[in-house]
Amino acid sequence: MAIPTLVGGETLAECVRSVVAQTYADREIVVVDNSGQGLAAALPDVREHARVIENRDNKGFGAAVNQAFRTSDSPFLAVMNDDAVAHSAWLETMVRAVKARYEIGMCAPQIRLYGTNVLDSAGMLLCADGSSKQRGHLESPTEYARATDVLFPSGCAALYKRAMLDEIGLFDEDLFLYCEDTDLGLRARWAMWECAYVPDAVVEHRYSHSSGQASALKAWYVERNRLRVAVKNLPWPMLALAPFHSAARYFWHAVYMTRGSGKAGKFSESGARALQLPWIVLRANLHVLASLPRLLSQRRDVRRHARMKPKQYARLLKSHSISARRVAAL
Repeated sequence: MAIPTLVGGETLAECVRSVVAQTYADREIVVVDNSGQGLAAALPDVREHARVIENRDNKGFGAAVNQAFRTSDSPFLAVMNDDAVAHSAWLETMVRAVKARYEIGMCAPQIRLYGTNVLDSAGMLLCADGSSKQRGHLESPTEYARATDVLFPSGCAALYKRAMLDEIGLFDEDLFLYCEDTDLGLRARWAMWECAYVPDAVVEHRYSHSSGQASALKAWYVERNRLRVAVKNLPWPMLALAPFHSAARYFWHAVYMTRGSGKAGKFSESGARALQLPWIVLRANLHVLASLPRLLSQRRDVRRHARMKPKQYARLLKSHSISARRVAAL
């Protein structure tokens, strides 16, 4: 069990206590402290129940999880945000689900917003421009009470099979923050690994507790990484059309900003200037252009592990899709 942390504090302690209380006892808790200040080890609950890896600076989410995974030989590897709290049967229920068939390489729990009966995610969806969004976000859990196949799990709380990770690789550390779960999930689906949604495995999440719900920094990482993930993973015909879907999403962001709703509305409410967004988009595109040789090399590596044909993959993504307007609205 990998729990990266940047801020430590009582939320991390509560997260660790929830893992200690799991009905599935055969597990190890590894907290990876990116604070550079020893914040995790300062907490009694963490010192008593977890092994702590301390980094001198912030290595990012993916690198922190990878550090924990590399120190384990468990056949199943779980990840949880430090601002999430798991119900007691969360881990046991997911392990049982992932053991059901070899092809299941990922498991997505039902994630609710902390202290509410409202969903954060029931797996993830993908927009045609590579943007990912939580399935069922802000809806009732009762609407997502059926176990089913989903595209991939949210990195907030997920279970991965080691056999899958040994084949396709770990989180992409170049992303640093945001979209690591999207990239890993899409690479896994190219290799025909499946993802089980398990509604009886419940986690509560303080949404964006560490990084904030809307900020210029978050917008930069999400847009930059969305482009990187698209170049690496989308079939060529989809990638060629992605800019048009992005344009539609930008249009709806602008509409919702004027209404004070959606992510763009929250961005404006946070005190950020609306004119920052076009600059962030431009910077993200310039960054990806500069990174293109490396991204194309990574794209070729993804294809080397692929068992699915591009047309079949495109149909899979379409069956788990979300519109540009809906992405902007949430």
